[in-house]
Amino acid sequence: MQIQILRTARRPHATVVAGRSIAGFTLIEVMITVAIVAILASIALPSYRDYVLRGQLVDATNGLAAMRADMERYYQDNRTYAAKDPFVPPCTPTTKRTNVVGYFTLSCATPTATGYTLKAVGTGPTEGFTFTVNELGLQSTVITGTSGWTGCDKAWVTKRGQACPK
Repeated sequence: MQIQILRTARRPHATVVAGRSIAGFTLIEVMITVAIVAILASIALPSYRDYVLRGQLVDATNGLAAMRADMERYYQDNRTYAAKDPFVPPCTPTTKRTNVVGYFTLSCATPTATGYTLKAVGTGPTEGFTFTVNELGLQSTVITGTSGWTGCDKAWVTKRGQACPK
């Protein structure tokens, strides 16, 4: 049995083997496809990273808001943010309690009778992000080591390129 390999006029890159047409891709077609996929990936991956990071930053802001609400509740009951025997404020450093929410560690300085400062420090993928809030509701964000993100001393920054209010 003899197999004939023929080229057809209408499909120059198709090969006919034993009466059956075999078609494939040329090297240039594959290279163009790879180039297109590479360009799309170079645009999509940074956007996806920002999207995931924005979702992780919500853990810090929600955790600080909950801690602030606990401190305000304590103040309503005791008329002070400081410890008042036998009551201890929710954010006393001596409670040896570590508040971890997502990739953030929540903490606070020892509260005074009239004030407190709560802080969320990022770890892992959120390293370099630090959010704070005090008894007056003044928020601030410090961002280090993450390109495209800038901190703000008047608000929590939760998006790349977010402007600080004046």
